[in-house]
Amino acid sequence: MKCDIILCGVGGQGILSIATIIGQAAMDENLYIKQAEVHGMSQRGGDVQSNLRISSEPIASDLIAKGRADVIISMEPMEALRYLPYLANDGWVITSTAPFVNIPDYPDTAQLLDTLGRLPHVVAIDIEQLAKDNGVPRSANVILLGAAQKALGIDYDKLEAAIRAVFGRKGDDIVSANIKALGIGRQQA
Repeated sequence: MKCDIILCGVGGQGILSIATIIGQAAMDENLYIKQAEVHGMSQRGGDVQSNLRISSEPIASDLIAKGRADVIISMEPMEALRYLPYLANDGWVITSTAPFVNIPDYPDTAQLLDTLGRLPHVVAIDIEQLAKDNGVPRSANVILLGAAQKALGIDYDKLEAAIRAVFGRKGDDIVSANIKALGIGRQQA
């Protein structure tokens, strides 16, 4: 098993929480894991990106080379496009359709989504709206993780257990909301 994942978005969207959940699930499956993070100006709405490499064999580097990512998970459509040069030919893009407009010359959303829609393997969903509609507004990132579950090759039960482990100290309500969010994403994909 090998899966090279780029997680991306804007500061405060929960990218690093998704990385933690995936990492916990991978360790629970006795897989090797390497991770590298770039926080940029995350506290000011800047780019946040994480390279996450999972394998049943030892991993030498924590960085993913261009053209080698199996999955790009993006909380924001423009960030998904930013990392397309890293996507393998048969790779998957799992992205939110809701833009995070943090710059004055943000590209036209329809054009962004059209470009993404032309990719051979893409799941694009409005996670923000789904989170609001389902009463889990702070768990949009986990909805996206649920949508990515099959592309990651990690058992759903392992992700659910990882959510319990990662968020357990925050209480049952937070754990329940995130497990619900994971299921919503899985259904959408």
